Amino acid sequence: MSMPFHRRSLAALFAAVVFSLGASGAGAAEEAVVIPPPAVDETAGPGTETAIFAGGCFWGVQGVFQHVKGVESAVSGYAGGDAKMAQYEAVSTGSTGHAEAVQVKFDPKQVTYGKLLQIFFSVAHNPTQLNFQGPDRGTQYRSALFVADAKQRKLAESYISQLDKAQVFPQPIVTKVSEATGFYPAEAYHQDFLTLNPTYPYIVYNDLPKIENLKSLFPADYRDKPVLVMKVKG
Repeated sequence: MSMPFHRRSLAALFAAVVFSLGASGAGAAEEAVVIPPPAVDETAGPGTETAIFAGGCFWGVQGVFQHVKGVESAVSGYAGGDAKMAQYEAVSTGSTGHAEAVQVKFDPKQVTYGKLLQIFFSVAHNPTQLNFQGPDRGTQYRSALFVADAKQRKLAESYISQLDKAQVFPQPIVTKVSEATGFYPAEAYHQDFLTLNPTYPYIVYNDLPKIENLKSLFPADYRDKPVLVMKVKG
């Protein structure tokens, strides 16, 4: 894949140096946190539901949800801003109000919103980091949940409160819960990036450990073959 130079390139170069020196980067890059499931969860109904998760670079968040059973699609994109500014170069300035996000469509009979929240907080990102994730800095990398309705808001806020009271993280959760007012798919070269670029240094260092953590901590919910936005060309 031909990639433009962007704000993740320096992190990628750093990771390349680490690996060239023989360092083992996987464990150091991303440590999952074992957390309890939600005390309150939804009752599965008919049809497909949609949820939007923002937790730093959308490459890794998309990759995690693509490996979860019951997820029918996971699309990288932008949420929290308006349509006319929902382009990568603009969002990367941190001035548009968008967050890099992933829109997840799922079958609640196979995986509940509560289970997706548990995976999001445990594996997909660190919810105690304010306006950054790992090497990426700016409000576009904030931790946020863009809820579709009052039910999702109640479940999200209840779970955040539960985790904070249990002090499962060393710092308070900073994840903001907001109404989903729009989601704009990212450019094609961002879709399925983890699957299509498994040797890209940023992915190796920051994101592949998330997939391993998902497989280890949520074996009943993990699927080896990801659900992709685009078909991989053989």
